[in-house]
Amino acid sequence: MINNLLGILSYENIYLIANCGVIPFWLLLIILPNHGVTNFFAHSIIAPLLLASSYGLVAYDIFLEGNILDSFDLYRGLEDLYSIFSSEAFLLIFWLHFLSISLFLGAWISRDSQRYMVPRFFVIISLILTYFTGPVGLLIYWFIRIFFAKKN
Repeated sequence: MINNLLGILSYENIYLIANCGVIPFWLLLIILPNHGVTNFFAHSIIAPLLLASSYGLVAYDIFLEGNILDSFDLYRGLEDLYSIFSSEAFLLIFWLHFLSISLFLGAWISRDSQRYMVPRFFVIISLILTYFTGPVGLLIYWFIRIFFAKKN
């Protein structure tokens, strides 16, 4: 069954589905942060579960190819990291990792900004930056929170 799924879902298809699939979650965080739909979808386990499933599928494919030990080469130096990224499977698995961590950060920023009543304009900027840059968006949010947070 997994082999059939791997046959249907090429790395390119997984990449496109994951990229397009996270956009509704981000839009919910930006446009409807307090809505029940956002709480159900963007603040739940649904998105991480979908991304983790894709991650697991690609990792299983790497395991089947016998390349799983290559993943430890990334710790030896930048050149080895570069060579790992030349593999579509490893590149995709790192991209799925980035998408899931960034979405997790976005959901956290959204919840935290509601708790500390950070002005919505600054939250939207932080969410957009987090979508595109991950940790840089989080860093910007933390600076914004220092100056604009109000405690309940």
